[in-house]
Amino acid sequence: MDRIDSVLLTQNAGYTSLEEVFSQGAVKKTERLPFTIKVVSSLAELDKAVEMRRTAYGRHLPAFADTMEVEELDSSPGTVVLLAQSRLDGGPLGTMRVQTNAFSPLAVEQSVDLPDWLRQARLAEATRLGVARGGIGRMVKVALCKAYYMFCVQNSVDWMLITARSPLDREYEAMLFEDVYGQNEFLPMTHVGGLPHRVMAKPVALVRQRWAKVNHPFLGFFFETDHIDIDVRVPSAEHEAGDRTQSGTPAGSAADLLRPLTEA
Repeated sequence: MDRIDSVLLTQNAGYTSLEEVFSQGAVKKTERLPFTIKVVSSLAELDKAVEMRRTAYGRHLPAFADTMEVEELDSSPGTVVLLAQSRLDGGPLGTMRVQTNAFSPLAVEQSVDLPDWLRQARLAEATRLGVARGGIGRMVKVALCKAYYMFCVQNSVDWMLITARSPLDREYEAMLFEDVYGQNEFLPMTHVGGLPHRVMAKPVALVRQRWAKVNHPFLGFFFETDHIDIDVRVPSAEHEAGDRTQSGTPAGSAADLLRPLTEA
């Protein structure tokens, strides 16, 4: 796979700039979801995300799920944890962690050496994805994928990375992620219990164009619909401090655990 540079694409190839991708008049409707997706900004929200991880991973990897706790990476600079919560009762319905390589190597780099064309780019990796069962879980998963994409756009990420075990790898293949290494090659992943996963990537600058070309079924959901319940902005330090004061949480404790991307 050749390296694709977002800046060169927008300047020389006539592609839509990432800053304009959601504001060029293509949005046709506004749609409310039965849940919200936001960046975790408190210990209580992080606990909900970990609860969702244990539940989701417990269906297929119960031994690994039993070991899941709040992880150091959850609070690392350049990392956010996304949480989907029911608008009805606030219960957790899904979660995803997104790490950029702005401050440190990605989690996947514990297991593989990324090729130069990726290591020289700004990257984001999605890990610890977990959703509720049933139809609501399927909707939450797609919405979390949109949130992941939106986060990458807002933070000038060049490439989206995921690792996927079988048969979930086919879902990402359908979203036009491509293998970083050999076709359909599975490699053991240290950060997911040593299980074999495909390492897959997708250029942020080309998502819309590629999906439009094949009339992808998620095109309308991602690019033609404004979902006001999906908010991937990182809360400001002032907002977090106010929340901690109101909840009685000692000042500094949540901030020490959840350091925002905007510290860059």
